[in-house]
Amino acid sequence: MRKIAINTTILTLVDGANPIRNSAIGWDRDQICYIGSVPTEEELDTYDQVMDYQGKIVMPGLVNAHGHTAMTLLRGYADDLPLKRWLEEEMWPLEAKMTRESVRAGSALAALEMIESGTTTFLDMYDNMDAVGEVTLQSGLRARLMRGCIGFGSDEIRTAKLQEAYQFAKDWNGEGEGRIRTMMSPHSPYTCDPAYITAFIEKAVELNIPVHTHMSETLAEVEQNVRDYGVRPVEHLRKLGFFNLPSLVAHAVHLTDEELEMLAQFDVKVAHNPESNLKLGSGIARIPDMLQKGMRPALATDGAASNNNLDMLEEVHVAAMIHKGANQDPLAVPAATALAMGTKYGAEALFWSEQIGTLEIGKQADFITFDSTVTHFQPLHDEVSHIVYSASKSDIRDVFVAGKQLMRDREVLTIDKEKVIYEAQLAWKELAK
Repeated sequence: MRKIAINTTILTLVDGANPIRNSAIGWDRDQICYIGSVPTEEELDTYDQVMDYQGKIVMPGLVNAHGHTAMTLLRGYADDLPLKRWLEEEMWPLEAKMTRESVRAGSALAALEMIESGTTTFLDMYDNMDAVGEVTLQSGLRARLMRGCIGFGSDEIRTAKLQEAYQFAKDWNGEGEGRIRTMMSPHSPYTCDPAYITAFIEKAVELNIPVHTHMSETLAEVEQNVRDYGVRPVEHLRKLGFFNLPSLVAHAVHLTDEELEMLAQFDVKVAHNPESNLKLGSGIARIPDMLQKGMRPALATDGAASNNNLDMLEEVHVAAMIHKGANQDPLAVPAATALAMGTKYGAEALFWSEQIGTLEIGKQADFITFDSTVTHFQPLHDEVSHIVYSASKSDIRDVFVAGKQLMRDREVLTIDKEKVIYEAQLAWKELAK
């Protein structure tokens, strides 16, 4: 079915962030087939549906490059604690009680929140991933999914986790007409010993899929790696061959100049989690230095327990602001760069840029719209500036993934909102017993 939105402003993000005003975007089923000036009446007659998007801005959907969707159930639980204590004393004991049903309920709540805030693609590293996959199919979202594994416990437990991760990655890769892709994901160098990480690398090679892990989130984690293995996490993962595969690391807060060079050399992708890192007191990643070395860091929310929301527009805003202040440089992360980090660079970090991240003919029709008539967009000098520095998620009106509309004028079409919120509340009560 061919559809077209006319009389709109388009930010393709293909080459910078220059707006195309008084324009139109058309798509045929799941692919973009037209971007340009508004077609003639005769040309419009070739489309099955014509939508007037006067007063709206169209741009690529936001990409959340790292998270744990089911942790929406833990939102607001055990706040204001350092990472080690927060994880070991609060999060992990409660997460150990999570069932397939609680993961499904938390992930459905996350999917609802992501659609409402303009995220079209997300990464999830967690347990009971079949449930997350089912939620992704139902919601219409696009996702990189993986069974994240902490390498504690007996050899039998570790082997079972690895096999589960492998089977999920094998079975779900390409599901949802290609909307789901998978990865292999050892949790981190401080929770997985070298042999366990190597086993994940070998499985990823077998399946020809990328790898993902947490890395250098806190200074304590880096120091522990030196005590345990004699090297910092970047060199540790390099020695294990992690970076020989398409690889994505989350956080990468505490890096030396030499480590930045190494990550750039191996084209390692980075998921920057500014709000989570700030809330947990982990530090501020060296994003301006990464950009100067030609790296293209993506943005992410992390789990809702350490954020405490999944609002990627907030991450774009914070990323543009904190690096200016931390570096006393208003040019540290310009608005256009911050927006690219939340879209284009996110697609690259998930190894999906051939289909998403920019609006181009032949790419997937994944896009969102902003209401540009709201007060805080006036006067409309610069659409990119207003989206990065002024907009809020409530300004996002429509969400499309693979040409399918997931939200129309703030109404989510693929998820029963009341049911999802009710079931999430029940799931939390069960966990809290």
